[in-house]
Amino acid sequence: MLQKGELVAIPTETVYGLGANALDTKAILRVYEVKQRPHFDPLIIHVFEMNEALKYADLKDERLKKLAQKFWPGPLTLLLPKKNIVPDLVTSGLSQVAVRVPKHELTLQLLKQLNFPIAAPSANPFGYVSPTEPEHVNKQLGDKIDYILDGGKCTVGIESTIIGIEDGEVCVYRLGGLAIEDIEKEVGKVSLRINNSSDPKAPGQLKDHYAPNKPLYIGNLDELIAKHSTKKIAAICFGKTPSAKQNVTYFYLSEKENLKEAAINLFSFLRRTGEGDLDVIVAELLPEKGLGRAINDRLRRAETKTL
Repeated sequence: MLQKGELVAIPTETVYGLGANALDTKAILRVYEVKQRPHFDPLIIHVFEMNEALKYADLKDERLKKLAQKFWPGPLTLLLPKKNIVPDLVTSGLSQVAVRVPKHELTLQLLKQLNFPIAAPSANPFGYVSPTEPEHVNKQLGDKIDYILDGGKCTVGIESTIIGIEDGEVCVYRLGGLAIEDIEKEVGKVSLRINNSSDPKAPGQLKDHYAPNKPLYIGNLDELIAKHSTKKIAAICFGKTPSAKQNVTYFYLSEKENLKEAAINLFSFLRRTGEGDLDVIVAELLPEKGLGRAINDRLRRAETKTL
């Protein structure tokens, strides 16, 4: 049970979240403080079913309702008009609140026992790689939170896709664990409104995010390896094995070019390469389809901007 003011790391199918009572402003302040997260970056609230979401947000758009019925529980977050019961601190003063039903039995059991939703950004210091295993949380935040619910390794590995309505259109505000192709099968063509500024409309839109502890560059692997030939290199690859080089350690997101496997491995690899004795990380982009879009989005946000 989550007590008043407590912070708990909760497992979801996407990443581990740093959870607190979404209706308790003091607990929410602790979330921002522990993560060192800007207060203008809103949070997602988690509930155990669609009817529970209606206590905190309006779900009147039939297209969004259809998505909720199809993909909840799952890696889908809906951006909805908030009700007054939700503190402005959760939404950073915005009129909409991000809501989702996570697909993890341990966290669903917890949510069913509570009479409030859980606000939970990823359980890591702001801007760093999101945690996909309980050990990741313990290493970075273990001494700052009350406890960790150990739900094993996350089965999706990247954050949820965020969907809302703007100008009458279904819009994607964050690419994530639910592919655009699957969304469009249900509601037709969607509009991409991926924000890379310091004025986010939804969680996870800030430009510099998911950064490992070493410089990361994206491009042609052979060219990047040649450019950094005097350094110890971590190369994040997708698919076939490149020609081996003595100063390069290769991390294969998926040798079989499976996008789901690549998504599961992404944050773990960013963490491992950033914590090792390597000097620089190089990575190639994946095909811009399915979960490849979300993986590329995370790589671009993690990229070091200057050589």
